[in-house]
Amino acid sequence: MLLYDPMEPEPWGGRFRIVCFAQAPLETDIGLDPFLADVAWSWLVDALDARGANYVAASGTATKILSTGFGELARQGDGAQIELRASWTPLDAGIAAHVEGWSELLCMLAGLPPRSEGVTALPRRRSDRG
Repeated sequence: MLLYDPMEPEPWGGRFRIVCFAQAPLETDIGLDPFLADVAWSWLVDALDARGANYVAASGTATKILSTGFGELARQGDGAQIELRASWTPLDAGIAAHVEGWSELLCMLAGLPPRSEGVTALPRRRSDRG
């Protein structure tokens, strides 16, 4: 979400504010990792920095959720999730680098491998079935 306030609220440090939320399922043992929240936040900061997004006043929370189903949900067993709520103030007129950084974070949360400079992903092959 992109917010705008011409009064430039002091906590924002600018007229615009980007606000985002992401949630991803995890394996239960990963959900127990005491460094999970720190890692999730560093993924966001690293992704923004890697895309050259200039920003100030970054803030947010990383929440680890561990759950156990009961009754009709008992068959689901134990589960874990990570939630990341984040906001920051872009310093550039364009927000493309910010959207790209956020997209990179979503790919990491989804378990997709990061793209490296000089590595090209192979396109999917479609076969005609008659």
